[in-house]
Amino acid sequence: MNLQQLEYIVAVDKHRHFLKAADACFITQATLSMMIKKLEEELEVIIFDRSKQPVVPTDIGRKIIAQAQVVLRETGHLKEVAKAVKNEVQGQLRIGIIPTLAPYLLPLFLYDLLKKYPQIKIRISELNTNQIIEQLSNDLIDVGILATPIAAEGMKEHPLFYEKLVAFVSGSEETLNKKYILPEEIDVNRLWLLEEGHCLRSQMMNLCELRKKNTDLGNLEYEAGSIESLLKIVEINNGITVIPELAMINFDEKRKTQIREFMSPVPVREISLVTYRHFIKIKLLEVLKHEIKDAVAKFIPENTTGQVVVEI
Repeated sequence: MNLQQLEYIVAVDKHRHFLKAADACFITQATLSMMIKKLEEELEVIIFDRSKQPVVPTDIGRKIIAQAQVVLRETGHLKEVAKAVKNEVQGQLRIGIIPTLAPYLLPLFLYDLLKKYPQIKIRISELNTNQIIEQLSNDLIDVGILATPIAAEGMKEHPLFYEKLVAFVSGSEETLNKKYILPEEIDVNRLWLLEEGHCLRSQMMNLCELRKKNTDLGNLEYEAGSIESLLKIVEINNGITVIPELAMINFDEKRKTQIREFMSPVPVREISLVTYRHFIKIKLLEVLKHEIKDAVAKFIPENTTGQVVVEI
């Protein structure tokens, strides 16, 4: 038995097809089939039911594959421990980031990070909060960048920065025609929200106390998939929305005039790196945290006086 054989059965389980698994492992189908057959003979069990298409694991096969995933994960941890001892900044970092943050945060630090540390390989996926938690738990990503705090067992949060929330109003807005406003001054019947699954949607609802109000939501029937969609909807159809601070970085002068800030205590969302209990890539995490904080500091001051974190 060797690690390659374990990698092969995990690949077949993932792709449910011997040829596709072989392609993913960069070997021939004949080699993959032979190696898996030898493993089955050594263990004296049948791991895959080859009579079905797509191929499926047997009952005992599922247990063996699950254990193989544990062995491969722990083997990866051994390599990371060795790198940490050598103080090497290299390896792969799989990052999950929420969509309301990705287009604004990534351009601030990603290029400089990759240029400064060419031995780091970054893989990024845009995922909502629940997907990030699930993928962290299943070792499909190494770290999440998302709004916190989150109530998830086994997760460790590493705060990065706090970005304030602001209201964005249509150009014809009259009721909020002042620089500083209170959350209760927002007409919830004219508030545009992101679609279900976005943590920013939950924060918007908590900020405006929508969960407590029995109201006709009217135009809330349209739910946008991105912050940019929300901005365009407000500009075209009037109304109000709430956006995070980084989304304003590239605003033109016209859009800047449509911003209304909240009175103190200013609502903010906490942005953190989140890892699972078995995380071992400490050096890579430290580098990522340092690069993000340095990049964001140019746009967002670290002073949190007079601010309050809006719960998700």
